[in-house]
Amino acid sequence: MNIIWLGHGSFRIETEGQVLLVDPWLTGNPSLPEDQHDAAVEGATHILLTHTHFDHVVDILPLAKLLKVPVVGQYDLMGYWAEAEGIETIGFNKGGTVNLNGIKVTMVPASHSSTFSTPDGLRTGGSEVGFMIAAEGRMLYVSGDTDVMADMDWMADYYKPDIGILSAGGHFTMDMKATAYAAKRYFNFKTVIPCHYKTFPILEQSAQTLIDGLPGVDVIEPEVMKAISL
Repeated sequence: MNIIWLGHGSFRIETEGQVLLVDPWLTGNPSLPEDQHDAAVEGATHILLTHTHFDHVVDILPLAKLLKVPVVGQYDLMGYWAEAEGIETIGFNKGGTVNLNGIKVTMVPASHSSTFSTPDGLRTGGSEVGFMIAAEGRMLYVSGDTDVMADMDWMADYYKPDIGILSAGGHFTMDMKATAYAAKRYFNFKTVIPCHYKTFPILEQSAQTLIDGLPGVDVIEPEVMKAISL
């Protein structure tokens, strides 16, 4: 399994012969050089969406049309996009699991918000979620944008993820201290990869607090477009 950070909350996950793009943000992403955009999405088989804030959704429809791959996300929005935009979608909801050519993806709760701008003001695009991704005998928890939440207790007990991709930048999500708390209290991760940080000055710039807070856990500070092989 290769996990490749595209900057901010965006990832490319290569596993089971598939390439999953999670919240791929290319346009305006200050962490991802423009000359790396094509490489970031090359060979993609599916696009996963956690919520509809601009830094997660702005490139979803253009990429779905360009790459001709399905978007995987909440049922209501997926149904609307399939009808209005003519793209292929896979819609499901929290508690549901879809099989993406051998990769099992389960939608789980998050604690955030999920809106997008229109000429008539803000609109809600479903609700914020995370994913549990089962592949290669591993369980990967992609938290999406979230705060610490009590749901992490049962999620950890039921799904038993050993890898966590966790939002940790603060201001909009958990910060490094809170992420360390959540990981230590609720989960038994072998590997933790922080995200949603460094992008802007308002966000945390280092994961040292997370590293210090999780002794015995392999906390990997990702580098943009550099594969983490697990």
